[in-house]
Amino acid sequence: MTYVDGFVAAVPTENREDYRAHAEEAAKVFKKHGATKVVECWGDDVPEGDVTSFHMAVQRKPDETVVLSWVLWPSKAVRDEAMPRFMAEMEEAASPMPFDGSRMIFGGFEMIVDL
Repeated sequence: MTYVDGFVAAVPTENREDYRAHAEEAAKVFKKHGATKVVECWGDDVPEGDVTSFHMAVQRKPDETVVLSWVLWPSKAVRDEAMPRFMAEMEEAASPMPFDGSRMIFGGFEMIVDL
């Protein structure tokens, strides 16, 4: 069954093109290791909340934009096998992340509806 990794981060708005290039590089590595699809989205209409929000979750600063990403895998087993290889390959690439990765939220999800 399809498995999904989801990510939300705050990226300095001025780093949009650097982020896009980094995301494209990461997508190629994800796909090389078995991902079936990688989607990267730049925040356009992301409201700030009073109780919770994407902004709060990633501690977005005024000069940052929220990004939302997901990676589709054929299964959790494929993802679990691929992720250490992905991380090692990205570390070897030595291109710095154009955002503060310590504020990124992420998780793995079992897909339950796909229409």
